[in-house]
Amino acid sequence: MAKRTARPTTRKTLLGAAAVVALAAVNAPVLAGFARHAYHRYEINQPEYKAKYGHWAPAALPETYQLNAIHAILLHTGKVLLIAGSGNNVKHFNGGVFKSTLWDPASDTFKKIDTPADLFCGGHTQLPDGKILVAGGTARYEALKGDVRRAGGAMLVKNEDPDRARTFPKGTVFRSPAGVEYRSQFAVRVPAAKKTPTGRGGSVTVTASEARVFVEATEEGPLGITNATEQYAIQGLKGEDSDNLYGIANKLGLDKKDFQGTKDAYEFDPLTEKYTKVGPMSEARWYPTLTTLSDGRVLAVSGLDDIGQVVPGKNEIYDPGTRTWSKAPTRYFPTYPSFFLTGRKQIFYTGSNAGYGPADKGRTPGLWNLRTNTFTPVPGLTDPDILETSSSVLLPPAQSRKVMVLGGGGVGESRAATSRTAIVDLGAAHPAFTAGPRLPENTRYLNSVIMPDDTVFTTGGSSGYRGKGASDILKAQFYDPAADAFTPAADPAVGRDYHTEALLLPDGRVAVFGSDPLFSDKADTRPGHFEQRVEVFSPPYLFHGARPRFDLAGRNRADRGDALTLRSADAARITRVRLMRPGSATHVTDFDQRSVALDVIRRTGGSLTVRIPDDPSLAPSGWYMVVATASDGTPSKGRWLQVR
Repeated sequence: MAKRTARPTTRKTLLGAAAVVALAAVNAPVLAGFARHAYHRYEINQPEYKAKYGHWAPAALPETYQLNAIHAILLHTGKVLLIAGSGNNVKHFNGGVFKSTLWDPASDTFKKIDTPADLFCGGHTQLPDGKILVAGGTARYEALKGDVRRAGGAMLVKNEDPDRARTFPKGTVFRSPAGVEYRSQFAVRVPAAKKTPTGRGGSVTVTASEARVFVEATEEGPLGITNATEQYAIQGLKGEDSDNLYGIANKLGLDKKDFQGTKDAYEFDPLTEKYTKVGPMSEARWYPTLTTLSDGRVLAVSGLDDIGQVVPGKNEIYDPGTRTWSKAPTRYFPTYPSFFLTGRKQIFYTGSNAGYGPADKGRTPGLWNLRTNTFTPVPGLTDPDILETSSSVLLPPAQSRKVMVLGGGGVGESRAATSRTAIVDLGAAHPAFTAGPRLPENTRYLNSVIMPDDTVFTTGGSSGYRGKGASDILKAQFYDPAADAFTPAADPAVGRDYHTEALLLPDGRVAVFGSDPLFSDKADTRPGHFEQRVEVFSPPYLFHGARPRFDLAGRNRADRGDALTLRSADAARITRVRLMRPGSATHVTDFDQRSVALDVIRRTGGSLTVRIPDDPSLAPSGWYMVVATASDGTPSKGRWLQVR
């Protein structure tokens, strides 16, 4: 029998089919990944998915308005003030490029704001009239030990003249006994010396005053290093002035120099959309916490000072009436401590902080009584040494007086991180933390946002320090205080770690900004880049049907204790009303957000009347969003009300 052979066309077909099979086998993981990705895109855009988990979408931020968002503040105009300052970019700092952008989420429009100074890493909070107080910022960037070229450090400038103060400009030269010269990096004012009567024939003793300023050697290299305490002559002074005014320093070296803060403070007006300089603080501050007190004044604590050290407990209070600062009780805290106003003269410190300061000082959670300057520790927190970069939130409603701590990392660049959450009831006779549900992963830099349905939305973070090892966590979840449990939300598309913020918007969505990873790869070999994309999360409640509507009968101001009437065709289905204080966030620390329950005291077919609490520590003066929520958990849009 003759042997059959395949025709040329048949051979080509068989070879082609074999090649396709081989190619498919090689690329199977890629094809499978593509299919999964395509299905995921399809799934997250289905109505059922959105109604259960919510939905993320990017905000269209035009390139000309993009910035490194270090601070995010919701204003009573409904707009969001994003502050970068120099944005953790030393080239911007050296070039005097300081940025702020105003975003209107309702119209999705943007505006550049003239920024008068480097507000990078200052503190901020809302004042009673709705202006934003911004205090502190950056006077000088850090320099690592190998990068320091000129010896420098703190110079104490002494004044023995009791008759007048003296101000020395930036650049003043101090000369050591050996002739080595150092130049001041900032202006410094030295008060007059103090006269004290001795009681003997009208004689007095004179005590020299002093002020501190950072100085650097005029020449590079080790010649400027000194560890000896010496007196320095001030160039240009003669006669008695040269005797009465001088410098003292005991260590000037080439060691690492930390960031240095400023004393400057500004008010931002949401109506004029401009910054106005106000009275300076007594202490320079970088990474400070600002807390609005029950009387409308603002407490400023901690931060790195003008020589790069943590302010040693010298706190101060801002009076918005006089736009000046005065001394507050002395107490030490690490930088950006997380504070909550819990009484007319009482602050609760959760232990959460942003990370500068020794591991064994100022880390204990507790209640600080400003009237008596006493501090009562609050025990019970597990992993108390893993509190840096943790999140803290006053659980809704504020009347519960419960505070939650979520996640956190070890001190400095420690690899330690935790999934721990803990809750303390400050209304208990002896407050103590108890364990809450675990986060899905060990998490630092977690954003926590109070929602109008009395849940807390948490998103982002990383398990590693500043996202090292590609450790950003692309997860989000809701915490329900009533159930004491987390439920999953839709996953964000953008990783967020250091320098991230999140805010509740007036329409009920959540906007998330920023992220500043050290590296951009898992091996930590490629430098990271600041994340300028903005993501907006629409919670499930926005996909549950019609939202309740109401108006305040033309009213936009009310006093504490007042009755407030909401006119609404949906009055019958509204079950709760909340005052939502707008957020003011940086470094996963929100200085302002809180939700205050308004009791319903009267209901008719077309309206309901609620009562504003009369406790100023519960509802500090300022602007709030009034939000009404229906029985199915669907909230209204927020309407702005000033509480006085």
